[in-house]
Amino acid sequence: MRSDYWDQPAFETVRPRRLVAPLVFNSPHSGRVYPARFLAMTRLDHLSIRQSEDAYIDELFARAPHLGAPLLRAHFPRAYLDVNREPWELDPTMFIEPLSDRFNTASPRVAAGLGTLARVVAENKPIYRERLTLDDARMRIEGIYHPYHAALQNLLSEAVSAFGVALLIDCHSMPRLTRSHDRAAPDIVLGDRYGTTCAPALVDLAETIFAGAGLRVARNRPYAGGFCTRTYGRPQHGVHALQVEISRHLYMNEVTLVRHEGFESIRLLIERFIFALIGLDLVSLAGPPVPSRAAAE
Repeated sequence: MRSDYWDQPAFETVRPRRLVAPLVFNSPHSGRVYPARFLAMTRLDHLSIRQSEDAYIDELFARAPHLGAPLLRAHFPRAYLDVNREPWELDPTMFIEPLSDRFNTASPRVAAGLGTLARVVAENKPIYRERLTLDDARMRIEGIYHPYHAALQNLLSEAVSAFGVALLIDCHSMPRLTRSHDRAAPDIVLGDRYGTTCAPALVDLAETIFAGAGLRVARNRPYAGGFCTRTYGRPQHGVHALQVEISRHLYMNEVTLVRHEGFESIRLLIERFIFALIGLDLVSLAGPPVPSRAAAE
């Protein structure tokens, strides 16, 4: 099956002219290039299908390459393919053919309709008119998912080779959360899988910057970090990963997806965050890494 992105890139690595720090920024859910074939397969209108996007997150972090760190960003939308899942996390009800035991069909994410190929978008709205073929899944996963992760691994390996350590910032947005048990809803959620994917001092720094701007910051609840954070965050091998979730209401209208006057202030705050990370001595802060070969495996 020919790729839906045969005539355009499915994702992009934006590299700095000179790598100045062991940072890698990843925006896997901000893609907004919807293939015509995919749109013909969905029962949703163009605004509804976009409700799963981390809209404009790639733009909020767009200064990273200008400051000396690469940015990997998806052009394909999350509703089409979710690279923050295992590669074959698939819902058997979505496919014409039966799925064998090699597929992960029983994860909580699949049960929620949010596997590698999502069944629903926000508010549990079904995406597809009809069931898919496994050839369609293979086209997306073998043709886009695996190359995307190869590009991400390559960026981390380059950072480790150059600096002896790497820090992945996994960039996301979240719907506006509601108060819980008399606690104000957070504006920012930092996920390090409960202290397992990132040096504590790095999370402390992130919290200090965002809280210093007057934002409410939470750690790991309700978002502790997805597949990318869990998979690449190996502090014992010198590779750290931190997921950053930014509440969409801070910079856009969540219904119309139109950026509002808060966008520029959040963009400047993110730039300040990037500057702070670049200015760190990550090697001493994160502790001594093991040789780079282990981080590249």
